[in-house]
Amino acid sequence: MFETDIIIIGAGPTGLFTVFEAGLLKLRCHLVDYLPQPGGQLTEIYPKKPIYDIPGYPTVLAGELVDNLMKQIEPFKPQFTLGERAETITKQEDGKFILETDKGTKIIAPVIAIAGGLGVFEPRKPPLDNIEKYEDKGIEYIIKDPEFYRNKNVIIAGGGDSALDWTIFLANVAKKVTLVHRRNEFRGALDSVEKVQELFESGKIDLIKESQIIGLNGDDKLESVEIQHDTKGNFLVDTDHFIPLFGLSPKLGPIGNWNLEIDKNAIVVNTFDYQTNIPGIYAIGDINTYPGKLKLILCGFHEATLMCQSAFKIVHPDKKLSFKYTTVSGIDGL
Repeated sequence: MFETDIIIIGAGPTGLFTVFEAGLLKLRCHLVDYLPQPGGQLTEIYPKKPIYDIPGYPTVLAGELVDNLMKQIEPFKPQFTLGERAETITKQEDGKFILETDKGTKIIAPVIAIAGGLGVFEPRKPPLDNIEKYEDKGIEYIIKDPEFYRNKNVIIAGGGDSALDWTIFLANVAKKVTLVHRRNEFRGALDSVEKVQELFESGKIDLIKESQIIGLNGDDKLESVEIQHDTKGNFLVDTDHFIPLFGLSPKLGPIGNWNLEIDKNAIVVNTFDYQTNIPGIYAIGDINTYPGKLKLILCGFHEATLMCQSAFKIVHPDKKLSFKYTTVSGIDGL
C-alpha cells in the first residue's frame, strides 16, 4: 500500500499543477489516472493543438504545456499510478482515506483531490458486433507500451491527431502499419498528415482512405479485419492488432458512486477551498461546479492553489501555515 499526503485523481494539467502547489508546502502527492501517460486530454486527444490563454505564453502546444508542467513538478518527486481507474474510497477511523483502483492498487492519504477533468475517459468503440470477443486478444483502444507492437502487423483506424501520431511512431516499431480512415481528408495537424503521406509514399506504411472496418475475424484471437471501401468493395486484411482510435468519451465513472453531491455530471464544491460535501475530499478543474464556474485550465490552476492551502491544515493540523511568495522563498530550498 502506498501512503502520501494528497491523492490526486487525474493527471491532467490541473492535477499536475496541484503537485507544484502542494510541493511548495512540502506536501507529498500520488497521482492516479486511467490514461497510460500524464497530461489528460491534452496528451491523449490534441497534443499538437495550440492553447492561447496560459499566462506568459502567447501560444503553447498542449503537449508542450504538459512537458513543462512535468518539468515544473520534477523537484517534488510525485508518485504516479497510470493506466488504472480510481474505483472505491473508504474512510478510516483515523480520518484518512484508502483509495483502491480497478487493478487493486491501494493508496492511503488524509486528503483526496479529484482533478479528473471531465471524468474518466472511455474509448469510443466502433459499432462491430463481436468486438468484445477480441478485446485484449488483438484489439486495444489505448496504446500503453509501443514496444508491445514491435515486429507485429498493426492496423490503426482513425483520422485525428492520435491516429496520425501513433501511425508515425509505430512505423519504426511494428513490422507493418496500416492506417484506415473513412474519409479522404484527415482532421489532424497538417505536419502529421504530411509525415503520414511521406511514410505511405516511401512504402513504410499502408494507407487506406475512404474506408471503414466492418468485420473482425479469428478463432481465439484476432486474425484479420474486413474493410469496406467506398468504391472498391469489401476485402480482408490480415493483422495481429487492430487499434481503433476514435477519441475518448468522458464519463464520471465510479466517482459518481462516492456519495458526493453531483449536479449535471459535475461535483458540487464551495468556492472557499473547493471542498466537496465530504470533508477532506476536494474537486478542482473541469470536474467541479459552482456559481460562475468557467471550464478553463487557468481556473483549474487557481482552484488547485487554494485547495492546497486548505489541505495543508488537514495534513498538518498542529502546524501554522506561513504563506510565502516563490520569488522570496525560492523552490530549491523548500
